[in-house]
Amino acid sequence: MAHFLLVHGANHGAWCWRDVVPELEARGHTATALDLPSHGADKTPIAEVTLDAYADKILAALDGPTILVGHSAGGYAITQAAERDPTNVAGLVFLTAYVPQPGKSLVDMLGEAPEQPMKGAFDMAPDKKSFRFKPEFLTRALYGDCPDGTYDYAMAHIGWQPLSTQTVPATLTGASDTVPRRYIFCTEDRAIPLAHQKQMAAGFSADETFDLATGHSPFFSAPGPLADILDRIANAT
Repeated sequence: MAHFLLVHGANHGAWCWRDVVPELEARGHTATALDLPSHGADKTPIAEVTLDAYADKILAALDGPTILVGHSAGGYAITQAAERDPTNVAGLVFLTAYVPQPGKSLVDMLGEAPEQPMKGAFDMAPDKKSFRFKPEFLTRALYGDCPDGTYDYAMAHIGWQPLSTQTVPATLTGASDTVPRRYIFCTEDRAIPLAHQKQMAAGFSADETFDLATGHSPFFSAPGPLADILDRIANAT
């Protein structure tokens, strides 16, 4: 049995993992879904949010060996946490996620993508400190393969994303290199296309990667198959 900490990506919260937690529990594991600062039930003001604050929230949630699963932008958050203190990090799982590179922010890495499906996908807040996905992008690229009702559920919960977490590089000291890493490719992703995922996971060996035939939000479209892969990862860690 393993314990998982599920870390959401941009604009989302713990709410997006609602279907994955019971699937992992049915496979004998325990799982906690986390609201990063200013997301979901966490009321941290956007002006106070940093990548280090994300790492602090993750590390505070660890009380024993835990596999961190980061979705999309959550790849930066889980890496920053493991760099700060890998003691209780039993593994890092990047779910169609950004894998930080030295000196590069998430915005930098987005700009290097072979395709640019996120161009024009955001509405900026008037103060330019946060952004939110446009509804048409959510429908087309994030939830297009998800069950009926997903869009309405997400729109009731989705929030503003602090830009400050995406414009600074992760602090890479090599500490996270001691932690087992896995990458789950979402092969039909229309937000982070497979070519970009492959580019970011170039340092992973074949036995460290898994394919999932979904779009960008497998926690909604395929929670069972996603849990199957996480179960395989836990049993191999």
